[in-house]
Amino acid sequence: MAKNDFTKVMQDMMGAFPVDTKAMQDVFKTQAALGEKMSKVVLEAAEKSAEVSSKWTKSTLAKIGEVSTVKEEPAEYAKAYTDFASASAEMAAEHMAAFAEIAKRVQMDTVELMLAAGKDMSAEATAAVQKATADMTAAAKKATDEVTSAAKKASAAAK
Repeated sequence: MAKNDFTKVMQDMMGAFPVDTKAMQDVFKTQAALGEKMSKVVLEAAEKSAEVSSKWTKSTLAKIGEVSTVKEEPAEYAKAYTDFASASAEMAAEHMAAFAEIAKRVQMDTVELMLAAGKDMSAEATAAVQKATADMTAAAKKATDEVTSAAKKASAAAK
């Protein structure tokens, strides 16, 4: 009876299951691009927020300047404080609305980016799975053919 050595068959079969490094590189590039786009959204929001904060601070300082001036009558001080409080409330509402608009824009941009990234990753994953399936099918067929051939040779040698 012949001794069957399947080492070569196993090596060939394992070598036939390739690791697709290009797919990994594509995933990395996609993730890096998404990170770059998200950073851009965050930096734009931070810049706009800083502008709103600066404008709010300047407006407040201008209004406080009016409060700190010397008045002729004591009632004028009360009016100045009341005007400042009223102006501060208006500024707060205005600037909080500006912050809300910035937040809303960030949310919309983020959702758009995530949807686009999801589509890209889905397409990449589908392509990778299809390629892997084709490669695996071909490798399995080759391995099956080699095993069948080796078995026939072993059978013929045994006779």
